Amino acid sequence: MKVCTPHVPRNDLRMIEMNPRTPLSANMRRLLPVLVLLLAAHTFAQPQAAPTASAASTPWQPKLHFYAPPNWINDPNGPILVNGQYQLFFQYNPFGDQWGHMSWGHAASSDLVHWKQLPVALPEENGVSIFSGSTVEDRDNSSGLCAEPGQKTPGCLVALYTGSAHDPQNGDKQNQNLAFSRDGGTTWTKYSGNPVIDLGLKDFRDPKVFWHASSQSWIMAVSLATQHKVRFYRSKNLRQWEQAGEFGPAGSVSGVWECPDLFELPVRESAGKHDALGKIVDHRWVLSVNVNPGAPAGGSGDQYFVGQFDGSHFTEDHPGSGPHWADYGKDFYASTSFSNTPAGQDRLWIAWMGNWDYAGKLPSLPGRGEMTVPRSLYLRQPPAHASLTPSQEPLVLVQQAILSTPSFQPSKALFGGSPYQTIAQANEKIVSGKLSGSAYLLRVTLDPGDAAEAGVRLRRSSADPSQPAAEETVVGITSATGHIFVDRTHSGKTDWAPEFPARVSAPLKHSQANSIRLEIVVDHNSVEVFAEDGETVLTNLIYPSASSTGLAFYSTPTPPGVGPALVRGVEFIPLD
Repeated sequence: MKVCTPHVPRNDLRMIEMNPRTPLSANMRRLLPVLVLLLAAHTFAQPQAAPTASAASTPWQPKLHFYAPPNWINDPNGPILVNGQYQLFFQYNPFGDQWGHMSWGHAASSDLVHWKQLPVALPEENGVSIFSGSTVEDRDNSSGLCAEPGQKTPGCLVALYTGSAHDPQNGDKQNQNLAFSRDGGTTWTKYSGNPVIDLGLKDFRDPKVFWHASSQSWIMAVSLATQHKVRFYRSKNLRQWEQAGEFGPAGSVSGVWECPDLFELPVRESAGKHDALGKIVDHRWVLSVNVNPGAPAGGSGDQYFVGQFDGSHFTEDHPGSGPHWADYGKDFYASTSFSNTPAGQDRLWIAWMGNWDYAGKLPSLPGRGEMTVPRSLYLRQPPAHASLTPSQEPLVLVQQAILSTPSFQPSKALFGGSPYQTIAQANEKIVSGKLSGSAYLLRVTLDPGDAAEAGVRLRRSSADPSQPAAEETVVGITSATGHIFVDRTHSGKTDWAPEFPARVSAPLKHSQANSIRLEIVVDHNSVEVFAEDGETVLTNLIYPSASSTGLAFYSTPTPPGVGPALVRGVEFIPLD
């Protein structure tokens, strides 16, 4: 877990419609972009801070996650670091809290935690919705759109996005379009030559564009959603594109493929050989593909492939070994990485914390939709086994949360790295330390011993660890199966969608280890679990009562003479 104080920047349907839409009249289509911009001018969201309503009446407004009340948001789009600011664009409905009228919302942050919402960047216009895409900094004016030829143009942004046109007579169509901003993302102009790629297809979306130094070309990865393929295009000027290669079908093909991403990551040895992170020994490319439906927890999710990319083709290192899932929770989708981060700085990504199984039914925050915490990424070699060497096993994606902890707020509970505490001893310390809250970071190393199950109960309606609670979210380990799980069946308000109350699980990658390190980010309406130093991640929304702030460790009973469940290295860091 990467905890920053704060993280300092460096200078240098979606296609499944929640409700069918009525086609707009010609007059309304002409007025729509004007209405969007007028609305945006009067709905600046303040930096994510204390809500104006009481906590009791709006108990689920996130403290640590970006959201855009009172409107609908979903996929993050084109996150980028430019002029010392992190810019985040996102799927946004300026007119309500349900999916529709897709435009690009806009927010900015200096630390990836505190966000200020800005006016709409790219509005729906002339019957064309602005679906997902990406942004790049065209500092050399390769597009010719940022200034006169030959001029350097730092801070000029180019966005590539999917335009989705609803045509009841000729059929819906998606194509790839371009817009540019000469002022770092504040104002945008749509390219007069749009679309820049048009195959006449209904399902062709979500371009991710980046500069590929080896081929001295801009590369686009874009989804042929129903064909379960990612197609690669190449360009010198961001306006004219030639097809380079394709990848797929592979991995999970249960649902449509959306929001692809392609980036290079360092490969580190297993932690502990040289330093806490492990020594960098290689580099590999990661192709991330979001799938809806077909995720292990049901509904939408994110799979990834590890391999090589030569500027035209992606070649998987271990074909047939997947699918490999970035997150085993119910609420992690449409992940995308930040562009323009300096060399030597960790690759960062962010995702929509939601699931298309029930997104339109989410309890209001107010508004619907929010992002995960940003996460830094790298690949880790798996531990060597007798029958396999690391080169024969897929590399593991590691995610670490980016958080900002107040310098004046030290850990409330630091039990120390040794010795281990029994469950009862740990709970005594919770009581004596008066540990509770609705937004915090919890770190703990858990040894289940001979218990069938052991873990921690979060956001409990009872402050007494020894008493049962009507509301709680459980994070636990089942010894027999070697799985970690999150159980939100009694997490609070769960009756608004039949798919929501669930117990989801993930196979531990080190199930034979005596102890499992957990780092858990708890917010007013979510729990993000980073287990095994970030190798196994589960992200889930919850909707507890504001008063449910209790915390307790637990284990199933063990008979005398066998090893009980133990905990050590417990830290409780309030973030409220």
